[in-house]
Amino acid sequence: MRSLRLLPFAILIVGAGCGSPTAPLPIGPWGGVHLLLTLTPAGGAAEYDCAHGSISSAIQVDGAGRFDVAGTFVPERGGPSRSGDTLPEYPARYAGRIIGDLMTVTVTRTDSAITIGSYSLQRGADARVLKCL
Repeated sequence: MRSLRLLPFAILIVGAGCGSPTAPLPIGPWGGVHLLLTLTPAGGAAEYDCAHGSISSAIQVDGAGRFDVAGTFVPERGGPSRSGDTLPEYPARYAGRIIGDLMTVTVTRTDSAITIGSYSLQRGADARVLKCL
């Protein structure tokens, strides 16, 4: 009878080590110089100087806070837009690390291995983004 009372504790202890190796990244705005990354439960949106992008799925971080997720990068241009104008959209990777309220992220176009940039962001901070004129 005594061993039956201890069974829930044994299950709890064994189950504690069986958790997922990843955890969701905190949602909301992450701001820095030249990038505002707004994360949602389903992915996110990126606003750059003269560009924008998206993250196509929820970001998961591993035990060390690292993440690597697919998305897009869309360069913008200044001046008026015309009816029917379309901007090129490129596949991109958003890879980085989060420690507390700080995130480092590098964005790379996957079709050409061009690095868009490396950014340091802070959770909840305003971004300093200069849009094209």
